[in-house]
Amino acid sequence: MSLIKTKDGRSYLLPFVLITSLFFLWGFAHSILDVLNKHFQDSLQISKTGSALVQAMVYGGYFLMAIPAGKIISRWGYRTGVITGLLLYGTGALLFIPGAYIMTFWFFLMCLFIIGCGLTCLETAANPYVTVLGDPESAERRINLSQSFNGLGWIVGPLVGGLLLFDGEDGTASSSLLALPYAVIGVVVLIVAAVFAKVKLPEVAEEPENSEYSEKSEKSVSLWSHRNFVFGLVALFLYVAAQTGLNSFFINYATENADVNAQTAAVLLGFGCMGLFMLGRMGGSWLMSLVRSERVLAACGVGAVAAMAVILFCPGSWGIAALLVCYLCESIMFPTIFALAIKGVGRHTKQASSYLIMSIVGGAVAPLLMGLIADTTGDMRPAFTVPMVCYAVITAYAVYLSRKRIAD
Repeated sequence: MSLIKTKDGRSYLLPFVLITSLFFLWGFAHSILDVLNKHFQDSLQISKTGSALVQAMVYGGYFLMAIPAGKIISRWGYRTGVITGLLLYGTGALLFIPGAYIMTFWFFLMCLFIIGCGLTCLETAANPYVTVLGDPESAERRINLSQSFNGLGWIVGPLVGGLLLFDGEDGTASSSLLALPYAVIGVVVLIVAAVFAKVKLPEVAEEPENSEYSEKSEKSVSLWSHRNFVFGLVALFLYVAAQTGLNSFFINYATENADVNAQTAAVLLGFGCMGLFMLGRMGGSWLMSLVRSERVLAACGVGAVAAMAVILFCPGSWGIAALLVCYLCESIMFPTIFALAIKGVGRHTKQASSYLIMSIVGGAVAPLLMGLIADTTGDMRPAFTVPMVCYAVITAYAVYLSRKRIAD
């Protein structure tokens, strides 16, 4: 498979398969949060703004753990970063077992923070590692393919969470099975950690720095001199903010504006939205072999902005249809922005990855802001102006890269 071969013919099939399996695990962890958000509103009588702390704790873990994770990977390698992440993820998940008996919101938030720290290590290691497992020119295609399995995790999470946490014809929340999905995934994650402890992953050298900086001494070139990275850091922050905002309040929008019960909304989120999300990443990996990735990113950005406009002005089934379109458009955004942002940073790749993963803290901001807008106005629709602005900036980033490539 040419996608995972270097120019000299070396194949990285095994490490690619192992690392790609991790993308499913953190996709599941993130997507079940979106069901948990609504569950806590119902079972613990928490407002939309308060329930947004679910995302805030997980993404806060990204902000605090990203730099330590980068240092762990720089000193001990990608495998150590992966194992550390899996152990933290598994521990946080298993703590949901006593949490189901305590039923205290703050205890659950602590568990989610530990999970968030684990996911930080996984993403800091896996995302850049996938981009260097082959020819640098195919980095965007390779990470989109791996991220397709992340999309599979996003499908399974809402389905499992919706079926277990919402029951009855009215879709009311059930607390009796709260710990079950986390207990199962915690055991699975610790088994995967044991597998990685037995397997040696090759440390792959990063690509050279951009020719734009080649005349300078390597030691004098700062990571912050790479403009594609700096703008990409902002774009990634805003993308995660937009994606998390949509995920957090999809069920609220469906139940309040489209006359859909919570369980049906969770299934629609899993099969419909996340199904298109996964297909979009698989299709995006293929499309980028024909069209430059920054052009694909620009087109998807325009589509996402248009979809948000429909939600603002056309409620009901039109809004649900627009959300489906938006999930398809945003599918390729994270891996494409990530790959474009670290492209050509050379020896700074691991450090750049830490900062990019830190930018995932954007996921803690948008849900809080959207929840505040919804609680203040009494309507979910105005809150979608937040992701609309985010997608507009991402589109500007893609246009900037397209013009820069033409100029070069």
